[in-house]
Amino acid sequence: MGSENRGESEKTSDGSICGHDSLHRLLRAKLVPQVFQEVSRLLLGLNCGKALEELALPESATSLSSKHGFDLQGFSFEADKEQLREPRIVRVGLIQNSIAVPTTAGFAEQRQGIFEKLQPIVEAAGASGVNILCLQEAWTMPFAFCTREKRWCEFAETVDGESTKFLQEFARRFNMVIISPILERDVAHGETIWNTAVIIGNHGNIIGKHRKNHIPRVGDFNESTYYMEGNTGHPVFETAYGKIAVNICYGRHHPLNWLAFGLNGAEIVFNPSATVGELSEPMWPIEARNAAIANSYYVASINRVGTEVFPSPFTSGDGRPQHADFGHFYGSSYFSAPDASCTPSLARNMDGLIISDMDLNLCRQLKDKWGFRMTARYDLYHDLLRRYTQPDFEPQVVSDPLLHKEAS
Repeated sequence: MGSENRGESEKTSDGSICGHDSLHRLLRAKLVPQVFQEVSRLLLGLNCGKALEELALPESATSLSSKHGFDLQGFSFEADKEQLREPRIVRVGLIQNSIAVPTTAGFAEQRQGIFEKLQPIVEAAGASGVNILCLQEAWTMPFAFCTREKRWCEFAETVDGESTKFLQEFARRFNMVIISPILERDVAHGETIWNTAVIIGNHGNIIGKHRKNHIPRVGDFNESTYYMEGNTGHPVFETAYGKIAVNICYGRHHPLNWLAFGLNGAEIVFNPSATVGELSEPMWPIEARNAAIANSYYVASINRVGTEVFPSPFTSGDGRPQHADFGHFYGSSYFSAPDASCTPSLARNMDGLIISDMDLNLCRQLKDKWGFRMTARYDLYHDLLRRYTQPDFEPQVVSDPLLHKEAS
């Protein structure tokens, strides 16, 4: 999650924006085509000098979207044609979803309801030929980490637990890598709980895991009640479809976190999240896109959707009266490319699957164009960070010698 509060600015209670389910669709409806095209250019950028093309998705996927009522969108990122390398096209999918049954239901019913809700969406991804699929943060449960009630820890499971087994079947069936962010129970270390992303290979094998590096203590999001900062570093997972990494939720607010995944060679970084409120929504379209630009990789941003009401009211320690929900998770999942282009986002008020073709050659092309890796001064940053971590650190500030001189 990000720096957020519960207050929301949308004018309708269903999570839409003035009756439209996304900013892009609102603009399309309200602007004449020529103006809409120019506004889209400014908001979404251009990929290799032109607007992103929409993908033609198979009827089997679109029919699942219609039948089960989830948003389905697809776009294609291109790279310049090279003489010595063939295109490296990877099809990536992101799923955002609301919970399936009320939080007052039994935990087994809640989890099974989410499994059943996600099955047709995963099926649509498989039918569309998705190579890498990522689910939202803590997808198997309501985002109960505001409540500070320990009973929600029951949703924690081992890396090879029920949710992994559920997804392994799809990974094998569709030859698809799946990123599954769960609440992990580390049995080997005294039942410690982590916020973890499990990487399932396209043969159904478990490639590895990454634990959330940065834990928020902002507003309702006091997540350190349940888990603390992860201990897996910044791993990049080499898969059949490219080198991927997972920057879980609040880590998107930390530029060095993004940088570290890039230094380890990531080509696509996934950011499964759960975020609400006025404080984070203006940041949502910016941070991941900036990370893609600065680090010359693709970023895939996922946010859950809907309002989750809990049985027991809770407080945030910020002076507001007790309340029983975070506010509205505004969805809006999208992709960003290293050339500053990005897709429109999914709806902010309904489940969804967004799919993108990515030519991974674009990553190196942008490194060559901008030279960020070559022109960075890692030696200077290293020296500053080394000194900053010492107790006797003194900032490098040069004061005007006349600043504190008494007026004559």
